[in-house]
Amino acid sequence: MTSTSIQLVPLLMVVALFTLFIVGGMGSKMRQTSDYGFSGNYSGRLGSGAAIASNWMSAASFLGLAGLFYLKGYYAMAFVIGWTGGYVLLLVLLATQIRRFGKFTAPDFVGFRYESEAARTVAALISIGISVIYCVAQFRGVALLVSWLFGIGYQAAVVTGGALVVTFVVISGTLGVVRNQRLQYFVLIVAFVLPLMFLVRKLGYFWVLPQFGYGQAIIDLQNQFGFYWSEPFATISLFHWLALCFTLMFGTAGLPHVLSRFYMAPSIRDARWGVVWGLFFISLIYWSAPAYGVLGRLYDARAGFAFRTPDPMSADAVTLTAALQGGIPVWVVGLLVAGGLAAAFYAISGLLQSGAAAFAYDLYPRLFRSTAADCDKLAMAKGFFLVLAALVIALSLRPVGMIAEIAAVAFALAGNTIFPAFLMGIWWSRTNAAGVLSGMLLGVLISFSSPLLGGLFPVVNTLFPLTSSAFLGAPLVIVVMIVVSLATRPPSSELVGFLTRNVHDLGER
Repeated sequence: MTSTSIQLVPLLMVVALFTLFIVGGMGSKMRQTSDYGFSGNYSGRLGSGAAIASNWMSAASFLGLAGLFYLKGYYAMAFVIGWTGGYVLLLVLLATQIRRFGKFTAPDFVGFRYESEAARTVAALISIGISVIYCVAQFRGVALLVSWLFGIGYQAAVVTGGALVVTFVVISGTLGVVRNQRLQYFVLIVAFVLPLMFLVRKLGYFWVLPQFGYGQAIIDLQNQFGFYWSEPFATISLFHWLALCFTLMFGTAGLPHVLSRFYMAPSIRDARWGVVWGLFFISLIYWSAPAYGVLGRLYDARAGFAFRTPDPMSADAVTLTAALQGGIPVWVVGLLVAGGLAAAFYAISGLLQSGAAAFAYDLYPRLFRSTAADCDKLAMAKGFFLVLAALVIALSLRPVGMIAEIAAVAFALAGNTIFPAFLMGIWWSRTNAAGVLSGMLLGVLISFSSPLLGGLFPVVNTLFPLTSSAFLGAPLVIVVMIVVSLATRPPSSELVGFLTRNVHDLGER
């Protein structure tokens, strides 16, 4: 995918789409600290599901997943299973209980549940780390699209995209982002599926439901070109594939900005149905992403490159390159690019706001200024948002991997730390501060054990891959939490009573 000049029509489509979102967000500026990155208005079960799905539709979903299907075929199914399975895990184990605690952030939950400011501080630092890593993946997607739109190099596109993200958040206002999410989801799913319908129709396959029609393209790849795109475990072992599935499941259930959606639900039923609708809305894009990967392979095969191993750095752009190779109308390509940028922008803004909220609400008043008023916290949240944005831009200047695989590192960190802390905090009242601190610190070590220790101990790379470490890591962390908790002082009787009355009583509320 190369471009040497500005793509005028697609650029106008991008401007029009973001103008629509900004107009919807005007007049919705932040008024208090609890509005910045967490809390806010509840918009019903369907609206909550759409908000969850729009939060989730990031560059990893819009670009990265299709790129992995294009590059590695069946391997990418681990991302679909892991990400959707994570929401099932949320539905069964966490969603209906989280709101009973009445806390607005993951660190706030940890601090209250474990009666520990130290645990809260560690959870806040981990939340910031997750936000930064996940944002690096999103910025790679932004850079690829901005580079094509303006005909500029990758590094210049990273800086330009970063400036556009910050400007968008400042102009639209944080609550504008939240209230636009139903509209945002509708626009994004249309922007993703409509170009696919054009492509599948042009190739002569069943286009009304392209998620089913592209199956013929897989058969054509096999029969006409001898390329078995869907061959299981051709590029990865069964163990590592399963490890990736479970890591993404645990990570999805532990992402701070995903968990925050359930604090807003007014009832248990609403929290549960919000997850159900969110899972349905998310599945629409996951049914579509493999099609882009298959069509990219089909175009390669027709050009005589059926068995070419694509450059991983260019594979992330297959959604766009397939649309360009298919010769669909330029305005449809523009809609696709606008949707991809919107997905990445909203994901970045939500992640940076989550990280900024963790600093302003959980760290700043406890470590730096105990007398901070709400206005001071809000100012710090805005300032730290800019600091995080600058840090992410700097880290994104040199690409280090594919979009989805960079994102998987953030999921591994969340799965090794936040998920066990929530799971044990909700379902085992004996878990205490010493247990959760030991577990979370061990989880951080496990998450980065491969680059830190893999050179000295190769078995670490096998057992705890950087993108898949929570498969064995999360159970190990839970065991450590149990052992340390049993060996130290139990939680207070007041907290145990709260859990018994308010959390473990499963009656509807």
